[in-house]
Amino acid sequence: MATIYTQAGEEVVVDAIEAQTACYVGWGTGAGTAAKGDTTLFTEAAETRIVGTETQPLADKNQWVATLTCNATPKTITNAGLFNAVSAGNLVIHGDFTGIALAAGDKIEFTITLEQT
Repeated sequence: MATIYTQAGEEVVVDAIEAQTACYVGWGTGAGTAAKGDTTLFTEAAETRIVGTETQPLADKNQWVATLTCNATPKTITNAGLFNAVSAGNLVIHGDFTGIALAAGDKIEFTITLEQT
């Protein structure tokens, strides 16, 4: 017996995600390793989440791109995530990385990809 997530099924899910409301990218400071059970960033920074520009580069892939700008406070960004709301909401994708030190006005462009497999 076999159960499989079909290619057509993957494409239906990708289309459904693309059709839903906007997704927002936020960033955070603090240490940690992203985990499946995460509901928030390590320490979400004060900058407002930015709506991601969504594309569908392949039939089974969603992708969001957003550029965040550091406010007047220098900080080191260590993680970022995709949310379904501009505040609160659900953390859908969470990634961590080596810290990037920023000064006021510095920017990071994030590309977040979700591939159905």
